[in-house]
Amino acid sequence: MVVQQYRDGGGARAARALAVAGVIAVTAGCVGGGGGNGGSDGSGQRAVAAERPLDVLGRAAGVLAEAGGAEARTSMETAAGGTRVTIRGEGTYDFRTQMGRLKVVLPTDAAGADDRRPITELLAPGALYMKHRGAGVPDDKWVRIDTTALEDGNLVTGGVTDPMAAAELLRGAADVTYEGKSELAGVTVHHYRGVADLNRAARAASPQSRGALSAAAKGFSKDAVPFDAYLDEEGRLRKVRHRFSFASEGREGQEAAEVTVVSTLLLYGFGAPVTVKLPDEDDIYTGEIRQG
Repeated sequence: MVVQQYRDGGGARAARALAVAGVIAVTAGCVGGGGGNGGSDGSGQRAVAAERPLDVLGRAAGVLAEAGGAEARTSMETAAGGTRVTIRGEGTYDFRTQMGRLKVVLPTDAAGADDRRPITELLAPGALYMKHRGAGVPDDKWVRIDTTALEDGNLVTGGVTDPMAAAELLRGAADVTYEGKSELAGVTVHHYRGVADLNRAARAASPQSRGALSAAAKGFSKDAVPFDAYLDEEGRLRKVRHRFSFASEGREGQEAAEVTVVSTLLLYGFGAPVTVKLPDEDDIYTGEIRQG
Protein backbone atom coordinates (compact mmCIF):
# COMPACT_ATOMS: atom_id res chain seq x y z
CA MET A 1 0.00 0.00 0.00
CA VAL A 2 1.33 3.40 -0.96
CA VAL A 3 1.00 6.36 1.38
CA GLN A 4 -1.70 8.73 0.11
CA GLN A 5 -0.65 11.76 2.10
CA TYR A 6 -0.13 14.31 -0.69
CA ARG A 7 -2.48 15.96 -3.12
CA ASP A 8 -0.15 16.34 -6.05
CA GLY A 9 0.64 15.37 -9.60
CA GLY A 10 2.21 12.27 -11.09
CA GLY A 11 5.78 13.23 -10.27
CA ALA A 12 5.14 13.45 -6.55
CA ARG A 13 3.14 10.23 -6.65
CA ALA A 14 6.17 8.59 -8.21
CA ALA A 15 8.34 9.65 -5.31
CA ARG A 16 5.67 8.76 -2.79
CA ALA A 17 5.76 5.15 -3.93
CA LEU A 18 9.07 4.84 -2.11
CA ALA A 19 7.20 5.29 1.17
CA VAL A 20 5.55 1.91 1.05
CA ALA A 21 3.37 0.30 3.72
CA GLY A 22 2.31 3.67 5.08
CA VAL A 23 5.40 4.96 6.85
CA ILE A 24 9.18 4.86 7.04
CA ALA A 25 11.46 4.68 10.08
CA VAL A 26 15.07 3.88 10.85
CA THR A 27 17.00 1.80 13.33
CA ALA A 28 20.00 3.33 15.02
CA GLY A 29 22.69 0.81 14.17
CA CYS A 30 21.59 -0.44 10.76
CA VAL A 31 24.32 1.29 8.77
CA GLY A 32 27.91 2.23 9.43
CA GLY A 33 30.36 4.92 8.43
CA GLY A 34 34.05 5.37 8.03
CA GLY A 35 36.40 7.93 9.42
CA GLY A 36 38.30 10.72 7.76
CA ASN A 37 40.63 13.54 8.57
CA GLY A 38 38.89 16.82 9.16
CA GLY A 39 39.61 20.50 9.25
CA SER A 40 38.22 23.27 11.35
CA ASP A 41 34.90 24.98 10.75
CA GLY A 42 36.66 28.24 9.96
CA SER A 43 36.05 29.70 13.40
CA GLY A 44 38.59 27.62 15.29
CA GLN A 45 35.80 26.17 17.42
CA ARG A 46 35.29 22.48 18.03
CA ALA A 47 32.27 20.39 18.95
CA VAL A 48 33.28 19.57 22.50
CA ALA A 49 31.27 19.15 25.64
CA ALA A 50 32.38 22.54 26.98
CA GLU A 51 30.53 24.41 24.23
CA ARG A 52 26.87 25.39 24.34
CA PRO A 53 24.92 22.64 22.52
CA LEU A 54 22.84 25.17 20.59
CA ASP A 55 26.01 26.81 19.27
CA VAL A 56 27.43 23.47 18.14
CA LEU A 57 24.24 22.42 16.38
CA GLY A 58 23.62 25.84 14.89
CA ARG A 59 27.01 25.67 13.13
CA ALA A 60 26.62 22.09 11.87
CA ALA A 61 25.29 22.93 8.40
CA GLY A 62 27.96 25.59 7.88
CA VAL A 63 30.74 23.24 8.95
CA LEU A 64 29.56 20.66 6.43
CA ALA A 65 29.51 23.29 3.69
CA GLU A 66 33.12 24.08 4.57
CA ALA A 67 33.99 20.37 4.43
CA GLY A 68 32.55 20.05 0.92
CA GLY A 69 31.87 16.54 -0.30
CA ALA A 70 31.17 13.43 1.76
CA GLU A 71 29.98 9.88 1.39
CA ALA A 72 26.54 9.18 2.82
CA ARG A 73 24.43 6.24 3.89
CA THR A 74 20.77 6.54 4.70
CA SER A 75 18.12 4.25 6.08
CA MET A 76 14.38 4.57 6.69
CA GLU A 77 12.28 1.95 8.38
CA THR A 78 8.72 1.50 9.51
CA ALA A 79 6.54 -0.94 11.34
CA ALA A 80 2.93 -0.86 10.19
CA GLY A 81 0.34 -3.57 10.54
CA GLY A 82 2.93 -5.96 11.88
CA THR A 83 5.22 -5.45 8.88
CA ARG A 84 8.59 -3.73 9.09
CA VAL A 85 9.84 -2.05 5.93
CA THR A 86 13.35 -0.67 5.40
CA ILE A 87 14.57 1.56 2.57
CA ARG A 88 18.32 2.12 2.25
CA GLY A 89 20.41 4.57 0.26
CA GLU A 90 24.10 5.14 -0.40
CA GLY A 91 26.10 7.67 -2.40
CA THR A 92 27.87 11.02 -2.23
CA TYR A 93 26.77 14.55 -1.47
CA ASP A 94 28.38 17.99 -1.91
CA PHE A 95 27.32 20.35 0.89
CA ARG A 96 28.68 23.41 -0.93
CA THR A 97 26.43 22.99 -3.95
CA GLN A 98 23.76 21.02 -2.04
CA MET A 99 23.74 18.37 -4.74
CA GLY A 100 24.16 14.63 -4.44
CA ARG A 101 23.71 11.26 -6.10
CA LEU A 102 22.30 8.27 -4.20
CA LYS A 103 21.17 4.76 -5.04
CA VAL A 104 18.04 3.82 -3.10
CA VAL A 105 17.09 0.19 -2.55
CA LEU A 106 13.56 -0.92 -1.78
CA PRO A 107 12.99 -4.13 0.20
CA THR A 108 11.69 -7.10 -1.75
CA ASP A 109 8.42 -7.32 0.14
CA ALA A 110 7.71 -3.63 -0.50
CA ALA A 111 8.66 -3.66 -4.17
CA GLY A 112 6.88 -6.92 -4.85
CA ALA A 113 9.71 -8.30 -6.98
CA ASP A 114 13.07 -9.93 -6.35
CA ASP A 115 14.82 -8.24 -9.26
CA ARG A 116 13.86 -4.65 -8.51
CA ARG A 117 16.85 -2.53 -9.51
CA PRO A 118 18.03 0.33 -7.27
CA ILE A 119 16.46 3.72 -7.91
CA THR A 120 18.98 6.43 -8.74
CA GLU A 121 18.19 9.75 -7.08
CA LEU A 122 19.79 13.10 -7.83
CA LEU A 123 19.33 15.71 -5.12
CA ALA A 124 19.50 19.40 -5.96
CA PRO A 125 18.18 22.59 -4.35
CA GLY A 126 14.41 22.51 -4.83
CA ALA A 127 14.37 19.35 -6.93
CA LEU A 128 14.52 15.56 -6.79
CA TYR A 129 15.28 13.46 -9.89
CA MET A 130 14.63 9.70 -9.98
CA LYS A 131 15.61 7.07 -12.55
CA HIS A 132 14.55 3.41 -12.74
CA ARG A 133 11.41 4.43 -10.93
CA GLY A 134 9.24 1.81 -12.63
CA ALA A 135 5.45 2.30 -12.64
CA GLY A 136 5.38 2.89 -16.38
CA VAL A 137 8.36 5.24 -16.54
CA PRO A 138 10.78 4.19 -19.32
CA ASP A 139 14.14 2.95 -18.02
CA ASP A 140 16.05 5.69 -19.84
CA LYS A 141 13.90 8.52 -18.45
CA TRP A 142 14.04 10.57 -15.26
CA VAL A 143 11.17 11.82 -13.10
CA ARG A 144 11.57 15.33 -11.70
CA ILE A 145 9.78 16.50 -8.54
CA ASP A 146 9.65 20.06 -7.26
CA THR A 147 10.46 19.50 -3.58
CA THR A 148 9.16 22.92 -2.56
CA ALA A 149 5.70 21.78 -3.71
CA LEU A 150 5.73 18.60 -1.59
CA GLU A 151 3.95 18.77 1.74
CA ASP A 152 7.00 17.27 3.45
CA GLY A 153 9.64 19.19 1.48
CA ASN A 154 11.11 15.80 0.51
CA LEU A 155 12.17 15.02 4.07
CA VAL A 156 10.57 11.57 3.70
CA THR A 157 8.89 11.33 0.29
CA GLY A 158 11.87 10.07 -1.70
CA GLY A 159 12.85 7.49 0.90
CA VAL A 160 15.90 9.63 1.73
CA THR A 161 16.18 12.82 3.77
CA ASP A 162 18.28 15.33 1.84
CA PRO A 163 21.59 15.46 3.79
CA MET A 164 21.76 19.26 3.83
CA ALA A 165 18.13 19.51 4.94
CA ALA A 166 18.93 17.07 7.76
CA ALA A 167 21.74 19.36 8.91
CA GLU A 168 19.72 22.55 8.42
CA LEU A 169 17.00 21.15 10.68
CA LEU A 170 19.45 21.42 13.56
CA ARG A 171 19.33 25.21 13.19
CA GLY A 172 15.85 24.95 14.69
CA ALA A 173 17.04 22.99 17.72
CA ALA A 174 15.71 23.66 21.22
CA ASP A 175 15.63 21.79 24.53
CA VAL A 176 19.00 20.24 23.70
CA THR A 177 20.97 18.11 26.12
CA TYR A 178 24.51 16.85 25.83
CA GLU A 179 24.45 13.06 26.21
CA GLY A 180 28.20 12.49 26.35
CA LYS A 181 31.09 11.28 24.25
CA SER A 182 31.29 7.97 22.42
CA GLU A 183 32.89 6.35 19.39
CA LEU A 184 31.32 5.88 15.95
CA ALA A 185 33.21 3.82 13.36
CA GLY A 186 36.51 4.64 15.08
CA VAL A 187 35.78 8.37 15.36
CA THR A 188 35.17 10.21 18.63
CA VAL A 189 31.74 11.85 18.52
CA HIS A 190 29.65 13.99 20.85
CA HIS A 191 26.00 13.05 21.22
CA TYR A 192 23.30 15.73 21.43
CA ARG A 193 19.60 15.07 21.91
CA GLY A 194 16.84 17.60 21.44
CA VAL A 195 13.83 18.78 19.47
CA ALA A 196 13.98 20.85 16.30
CA ASP A 197 11.19 23.23 15.34
CA LEU A 198 10.44 23.09 11.60
CA ASN A 199 9.35 26.73 11.39
CA ARG A 200 12.44 27.97 13.23
CA ALA A 201 14.70 25.79 11.08
CA ALA A 202 13.08 27.08 7.86
CA ARG A 203 13.63 30.69 8.88
CA ALA A 204 17.29 30.06 9.73
CA ALA A 205 18.04 27.82 6.73
CA SER A 206 20.18 28.72 3.74
CA PRO A 207 18.29 30.13 0.74
CA GLN A 208 18.68 26.83 -1.14
CA SER A 209 17.00 24.83 1.65
CA ARG A 210 14.46 27.36 2.82
CA GLY A 211 11.71 26.55 0.30
CA ALA A 212 11.62 22.82 1.03
CA LEU A 213 11.80 23.28 4.81
CA SER A 214 9.05 25.92 4.69
CA ALA A 215 6.85 23.41 2.83
CA ALA A 216 7.60 20.78 5.47
CA ALA A 217 6.73 23.22 8.26
CA LYS A 218 3.26 23.55 6.73
CA GLY A 219 2.79 19.92 5.78
CA PHE A 220 3.72 17.90 8.87
CA SER A 221 1.16 17.42 11.61
CA LYS A 222 3.77 18.39 14.21
CA ASP A 223 6.35 21.16 13.98
CA ALA A 224 8.47 19.45 16.63
CA VAL A 225 11.04 16.96 15.29
CA PRO A 226 12.94 15.01 17.97
CA PHE A 227 16.52 14.21 16.99
CA ASP A 228 19.78 12.60 18.06
CA ALA A 229 22.90 14.14 16.51
CA TYR A 230 26.50 12.96 16.70
CA LEU A 231 29.28 15.41 15.78
CA ASP A 232 33.02 14.84 15.68
CA GLU A 233 35.72 17.00 17.26
CA GLU A 234 35.72 19.31 14.24
CA GLY A 235 31.99 19.97 14.54
CA ARG A 236 31.13 17.87 11.48
CA LEU A 237 27.85 15.97 11.62
CA ARG A 238 28.60 12.25 11.50
CA LYS A 239 25.20 10.80 12.27
CA VAL A 240 21.74 12.24 12.81
CA ARG A 241 18.41 10.56 13.45
CA HIS A 242 15.16 12.51 13.07
CA ARG A 243 11.65 11.40 14.02
CA PHE A 244 8.99 13.03 11.85
CA SER A 245 5.21 12.90 12.40
CA PHE A 246 2.44 13.37 9.87
CA ALA A 247 -1.19 12.33 9.39
CA SER A 248 -1.76 9.58 6.83
CA GLU A 249 -5.05 9.33 5.02
CA GLY A 250 -7.15 6.54 6.44
CA ARG A 251 -9.49 4.32 4.46
CA GLU A 252 -12.95 5.56 3.69
CA GLY A 253 -14.92 5.95 6.89
CA GLN A 254 -11.80 5.73 9.07
CA GLU A 255 -9.95 8.51 10.80
CA ALA A 256 -6.48 9.43 9.64
CA ALA A 257 -3.75 7.85 11.73
CA GLU A 258 -0.66 9.69 12.88
CA VAL A 259 2.47 8.22 11.41
CA THR A 260 6.00 8.49 12.77
CA VAL A 261 8.91 8.35 10.34
CA VAL A 262 12.42 7.91 11.68
CA SER A 263 15.21 8.83 9.27
CA THR A 264 18.92 8.24 9.88
CA LEU A 265 21.84 9.73 7.96
CA LEU A 266 25.50 8.76 8.34
CA LEU A 267 28.34 10.83 6.85
CA TYR A 268 31.96 9.78 6.34
CA GLY A 269 34.79 10.06 3.82
CA PHE A 270 34.84 13.86 3.97
CA GLY A 271 36.57 15.43 1.00
CA ALA A 272 35.21 12.80 -1.39
CA PRO A 273 34.76 14.10 -4.95
CA VAL A 274 31.12 14.54 -5.95
CA THR A 275 29.96 14.79 -9.55
CA VAL A 276 26.29 15.39 -10.29
CA LYS A 277 25.02 16.10 -13.81
CA LEU A 278 21.32 16.95 -13.91
CA PRO A 279 19.27 15.40 -16.72
CA ASP A 280 18.52 17.33 -19.90
CA GLU A 281 14.89 18.30 -20.44
CA ASP A 282 14.56 15.67 -23.19
CA ASP A 283 15.48 12.98 -20.66
CA ILE A 284 12.70 13.87 -18.20
CA TYR A 285 9.48 11.83 -18.37
CA THR A 286 6.27 13.84 -18.52
CA GLY A 287 3.71 11.08 -19.11
CA GLU A 288 1.33 9.27 -16.82
CA ILE A 289 2.75 7.41 -13.84
CA ARG A 290 0.99 4.36 -12.41
CA GLN A 291 0.38 4.38 -8.66
CA GLY A 292 1.78 1.35 -6.87
